[in-house]
Amino acid sequence: MQESEREQEGGQSEENDSETALVSDSVPVRPETSAENNFIVVVCLEWKLIKEPTQAAKVFKENLLREHATGKPLRMKMDVRDSEEDRERELLLFYKQQQEWACPLHCTLVGDVAIGEGVMRYFMTTIISKLQFGFSLDLGGMGRTLLFEGEPDHLVPAASEALIESNLFRVAGRMLAHTFLHDGPHVTGLSPAVIHVLFNGDPEMATVVTEDCPDLHIRSIIELLEHEDLTPEQKDTVSDLSMSWDLPAVTKTNRRWLHNKLLLHAVVGRTMRQIKQLRKGLKDVMVWPLLTSRPDVVPLLFPKMAEMQFTPQMLLEKITWPVEDSDDEDFDLDTTCRITGFLRMFIETASSGTLAQLLTFWVGWEMLPPELRVEISGGTLPTSSTCFETLKLPAHFKLYMDFEKALVAAIKSTGFGLV
Repeated sequence: MQESEREQEGGQSEENDSETALVSDSVPVRPETSAENNFIVVVCLEWKLIKEPTQAAKVFKENLLREHATGKPLRMKMDVRDSEEDRERELLLFYKQQQEWACPLHCTLVGDVAIGEGVMRYFMTTIISKLQFGFSLDLGGMGRTLLFEGEPDHLVPAASEALIESNLFRVAGRMLAHTFLHDGPHVTGLSPAVIHVLFNGDPEMATVVTEDCPDLHIRSIIELLEHEDLTPEQKDTVSDLSMSWDLPAVTKTNRRWLHNKLLLHAVVGRTMRQIKQLRKGLKDVMVWPLLTSRPDVVPLLFPKMAEMQFTPQMLLEKITWPVEDSDDEDFDLDTTCRITGFLRMFIETASSGTLAQLLTFWVGWEMLPPELRVEISGGTLPTSSTCFETLKLPAHFKLYMDFEKALVAAIKSTGFGLV
């Protein structure tokens, strides 16, 4: 508790000092001529002048990575033969360390032949999956560990004292920012109220809705205040909750005010320490100047769940299909057309969730690259080369039903098609 209390006592000045240091650290400190200085300032601030937020973020991240390109490399390692819990411990241990997070990243999968860009994608996808859906490790005495809980587009940090004491939300902030820095996937569906406070918005001005309260028991008590008349039992229930949070008992005149205060505390008040830790984690990775100077970039880091839905057209328009004069194995035109037709049919009839799984199998994460490649192969089962964003489909399938069964089995059994 001492660290969390210090965070609360530290106030805004500590965070502002940290932000100032991060901004100044992003500019070279060697003496330069006036012309050189002007050139560096223009380069470093170019992202502020770019209108399109995606391009502004791209330029900022490229500058940050370039400035740290000669720094000590970060080495992330995972043994695929270990248990899921042991692999999770490796990830958490890596992100608990104090490091220069913008330095070059080297990822290694021990026990797997995979190398290259696809391995990093696997790590980034794994990290975000753990943040989004939970860790198998029992870190809070509640079985599976969820760092964020609640409904889609209303997720809030878990109100677990054990997670706060372990500083795990700072670790989560580092994970979020690090995957963002390397153009990885994102945690989706955070509550707008949490995002507002995370980026220094006034908690009292946060727009909080009932769906933001993940505790259904507390939510049901707060919802009682939406009724004009309460029974004596209902008044006692509400008053017990409000007084436990240092708020007055319910009366006829304060019912609506108390409803708003209870809801605000349930969503924001109970998560302030977690939010502060998340903020520190974002600052550790040095993306804070971008996110605070360009609020239009924030939705790129924390997209809504609906914005991450995949449609068949989104995938189909990215695919480069095999051509007759390619360097692939020698298969006749009928075979190529049959197998690619099966893939097109699979994509056109798949749900958004299945398309996300297919994309992860294909390229290593749930992010559409500029191009998706397809090859016809002589193998037995569908595989992929995630580094080259290439899906390899066996030529032997004669019936769509057999093709579909094999592809579904492949993407669900591994989720990552490294060869």
